[in-house]
Amino acid sequence: MRYTSLRIENLPAGRHQELHTGDEEIILLPLAGSVAVTCDDRTHRLAGRSSVFEGPSDFCYLPIGRTVTVRSEQGVRFALCGAKTDRELPFRYGAAEDVPIELRGAGQSSRSVRNFGTVGSFETAKLIACEVITPDGNWSSYPAHKHDRAGATESELEELYYFEIASGPDGQAGFGYMQTTASDDRPINLLEEVRHGSIVEVPYGWHGPCVAAPGFDMYYLNAMAGPGDERAWLITDHPGHAFVRASWEGQRIDPRLERRR
Repeated sequence: MRYTSLRIENLPAGRHQELHTGDEEIILLPLAGSVAVTCDDRTHRLAGRSSVFEGPSDFCYLPIGRTVTVRSEQGVRFALCGAKTDRELPFRYGAAEDVPIELRGAGQSSRSVRNFGTVGSFETAKLIACEVITPDGNWSSYPAHKHDRAGATESELEELYYFEIASGPDGQAGFGYMQTTASDDRPINLLEEVRHGSIVEVPYGWHGPCVAAPGFDMYYLNAMAGPGDERAWLITDHPGHAFVRASWEGQRIDPRLERRR
C-alpha cells in the first residue's frame, strides 16, 4: 500500500506506548477499552467502548511529525488509521456523540455506517475512514464497486479493511467472506474467509461483497487514501451488480439496525 496504513495495537493495563507519526496523519480509534493520548503537551482521554458492536467511539487525530504517548489504565485495543501527507493539521479530539450514523442499503443489504472520519464529517488532509456493522446473514460493500481511477465520477483510493466477527451464542468463532476482483489489466482475484482480526488490502479493483455468515454479526473498519489533491470518495458500481441499488426501493432497512441506533 503506497498511501494508506492500518495497524492494530494491544496495550495492557498500566502500560504506555510511544508512537511516531512521521509522514502520516493518523486517527487513533479505540476498539475495546479506554486510553489517554498525549501530543503537543496536551492530553485527550478517550472513553472508548467495551466492543466495536457497542456503538461509535470517541477518537483522536494525530498530526504528521509528532511523537505521541498512549497510556492505558485497564487495557485497550486500538486502531491506527494512517495516510501519507505533507499537510499539518492540529491534534484534535472527536466525540462519539458527534459521529454521523448512516443506515445504508435495504433488506439483506442493510448495514450501519459510522462516518467518524469521512468527508464532511471530520477534517483530515487525505485520510477517509469509517466503520460498518453488517448484521448476521446480510451483505455489505455491495454492490461491488471500485475507486481506482481518478476522474469526474471516481476517486483514486487504496483501501484497507479490518474485521471483527461476533462470536456465536456459545462462544463459537465467527466468520464471513470478502471478494476483490480485477477492474482492468492489473491482476487481482481474491475470495477470502475473514475472521476476527483479519485485514484485507484493496490496492485497486472491484471490491465486495462482504458477507456476514448467518449467526455472526460482522464489523469492519475502512481506511482509505490516494494521491489526489482533492479528498473525495467517488465510486463506480460493478456493471453486473449496479441494478441492486434500484431494488432497494420499497424494501425496509433491516429492523435489527433500527433498534441499534
